Amino acid sequence: MKEIADQIAARLKEQGAEVSPEAIEAKLKLLVETFHVPTDEARRSVMNSFLKEHGIAPTAPRGSQELKIIQIKEAGMWVDIKAKVVQLWEPNSDSISQTGLLGDETGAMKFVKWVKADLPPLAEGKSYRFRNLVTDEFQGRFSVKMNRTSQIEEIDEEIEAAERVPAQQVTVDSISQPGIWVDIKAKVVQLWEPNNESISQIGLIGDETGVMKFVKWAKADLPDLAEGKSYRFRNLVTDEFQGRFSVKMNRTSQIEESTEEIEVGSQAAQFAGAIVDIQKGSGLIKRCPICRRSLAKGLCGEHGKVDGLYDLRIKAAMDDGLSVQDVLINRETTESLIGLSLDEAKQMAMEALDHEVIRSLIEERLVGRYYKVEGPRIDRYILVETIDVMPPLDRSELDRLAAEAEVV
Repeated sequence: MKEIADQIAARLKEQGAEVSPEAIEAKLKLLVETFHVPTDEARRSVMNSFLKEHGIAPTAPRGSQELKIIQIKEAGMWVDIKAKVVQLWEPNSDSISQTGLLGDETGAMKFVKWVKADLPPLAEGKSYRFRNLVTDEFQGRFSVKMNRTSQIEEIDEEIEAAERVPAQQVTVDSISQPGIWVDIKAKVVQLWEPNNESISQIGLIGDETGVMKFVKWAKADLPDLAEGKSYRFRNLVTDEFQGRFSVKMNRTSQIEESTEEIEVGSQAAQFAGAIVDIQKGSGLIKRCPICRRSLAKGLCGEHGKVDGLYDLRIKAAMDDGLSVQDVLINRETTESLIGLSLDEAKQMAMEALDHEVIRSLIEERLVGRYYKVEGPRIDRYILVETIDVMPPLDRSELDRLAAEAEVV
């Protein structure tokens, strides 16, 4: 934000208005952080506001210059480019119409097209002449924004486009911005059941600095990942939703299995309360022997009909009287909690001719009991690493906690 303020101060000075960068930065923060105005729009609004205060009529945008992507090395420029739409991504804001990657023969760059711009839709794989784009920069990475002054013209010219922004080698905890291309060495911590046919695999990867959600798209046609194995991932794209960062694997990504044993670290979360619900998918389940995905009626979403491997797990909801927390409990901890081994659970289910008997047993032994759990928090779950029995809180204690929460 300070860098943008300095740039605006310099441009204001060119037009005869002396304004301190601190005053500019304060207005920028108000628009961007409080009112969630896009940075590009906030930049123009602040510029025009101070010009008006000093009695200076805002000037029309400077004449744009036609550049190659590799030549864009300054924020706040007006440029024309010819480029191919290499990829379209899912916008993470209602104010964004389309976002993704543009490429020409010199490189690739992120673009954002604002809804208010009212510009025609772009199609992946097609080439266009773009006029009056505004360049932007964040942490050394440049991008272009399409606003209401921009123009888009589809062209027949076939542009040989670079398919990615050069990736940087990172650790999980250093990822702090969406839309960045990264390389990372990590272990597959967990695989989850995909909830969309467009997703091949989804779950958690981790390194010594923490854990992070990943999504591998079906169209990427990448090899399957196995739980507990380590890999070198290249050309992943970072994403963000509600303050949590993740990585996406697409058709430009590469996966190479690694013999290096990666120790996974995490920032532990704690929660204490009663288990109030044992969710569907708990108890005795079968997993795909290849990708470790849980099976549905003997079928893996990726590998079809397979001879599944039995596993035990608990997906539960805990309540402390003030909030509810979902938790995931692995086989070893599940065995300890219910006093039943995996082999004993299989035998019991076989005798009852019903796998649901194990879930019923879990409900009988755990629901209503109080526990303290600890483990990494990912999305809405705590992945339980340790769990301890606690005495239940009495009504007066719950009332006291509720009163304290209201005061805060």
